[in-house]
This record gives sequence, structure tokens and C-alpha cells, in this order.
Amino acid sequence: MKINSAVLRRTELFAKLDISALNDVVRYGRSRRIPRGRTIFRLGDAAMACHLLLSGRVRIAQADAGNNVIIRYVGPGQIFGALALFHGGRYPADATAVTDCVEIQWSSTAITELMQRYPRIALNALAIVGRRLDELQHRVRELATESVDRRIAHTLLRLAQHAGRKVKGRIEISFPLSRKDLAAMSGTAHTTVSRILSDWQAEGIIMSARKRIFVCDLRKLEAVASGAPLR
Repeated sequence: MKINSAVLRRTELFAKLDISALNDVVRYGRSRRIPRGRTIFRLGDAAMACHLLLSGRVRIAQADAGNNVIIRYVGPGQIFGALALFHGGRYPADATAVTDCVEIQWSSTAITELMQRYPRIALNALAIVGRRLDELQHRVRELATESVDRRIAHTLLRLAQHAGRKVKGRIEISFPLSRKDLAAMSGTAHTTVSRILSDWQAEGIIMSARKRIFVCDLRKLEAVASGAPLR
């Protein structure tokens, strides 16, 4: 596939690069389409490439002894699989295309050479690592200190912020999300998520159907997340 280098300017890794540098970045990369459901890499695979998602949605998850933990969803403009690449390790999770996707990837040698040539890329990568560490710390704190309903509310708010789109006055999570997926993200049981979402649907906070979740009352969902009483 041919990628317009100007598109990369809107991505987190290549922000603030000039067009000449972006053209260089594209020449070093390899783009491809990934169909929905395809595994991009598996936990334990040798880290061979830095991936940048251009369109679609990718799920990063770990499975152990029958338990599935969803670490994050990757959206357009975000990188994934890069941390293991930088220290020559193995991928710490599975990456799966949740929708049809387009990505561009760079080998270890290519991304290292690009960082040496354009230090802004390395600075952007460092900022990305910092943001993701901050997000993980927030999630660990939620798991340790907050009730299940607050954790689920926080998870939905994050998804609405990063993957939400306005549809008839509601915010739709813009990719298929099952209650099992939501349970795996918020550290609880599928049955618990089903009960809580059913209660919230009755109260008009959310609407859920066929792996689609809509936030109908953002203010009430924020109140649940903060622990404030609903009015």
C-alpha cells in the first residue's frame, strides 16, 4: 500500500516532523491491511517490528490459565508492540485486529536508524511511554482501591474519550465491545458486568446491544466513577 506521508504528522510517534523527514519515515516502513480477527503477534513472540495503526482498532490482551486480561485498545495514530522491540525482548501480550485495520510497521533496525537520524522520534516515544505508564498506574490504583461499579464506569469513560463518537445525542464506543471484554478490562466477572450494565441501562445511563455500548448520560456515568450519589 502507498501511504501519504502527511498522514503520519497526525500520529503520536511522528508529531512535529517536517515533510522531508516524514517521507523518509514512510520509505523505511511497510504498510499492510489486516482483516478483522487476525492475530498480529502473540505473547512470547520475538519482537520484530514497531507497529503504527493508521485505521481500525487493535486489542492488546494477555491470557493465562483461562483468564483474559485486556490491557488496552489501540486506535488510529497509536503505536503498539514497540516497548519489547526497544529492549530486544518478546511481545508481552497478544495483538488482535478487532476491526479491519491498516498499519505501517518498521523493523528494529529501521526504527533505531530513524530515531538516530531524527531525535524528535525518540522524544515522542519517551512521551508515549510516560503516558502509558501513567495510565497503568491509574488502573492499578483503581483495582486496589475502588468498587467494581466505579472501575467499570472509569473504563467506559476512557473508552468514550478515546473511541467515542456522537450518535443521536449519545456517545457510541466505536468498535465491538462485549460485556466479557469490559469485564476483562475492569478486573471483574462477566456476570457482575452484566448485572451492573443492566442496572445502568434501566437508569438511562447507558444502552447496550449486540456488542455495542452507548453512553446516554455522561454526567451520571461520571458521578458513578467519582463515587458521588446519583440524583
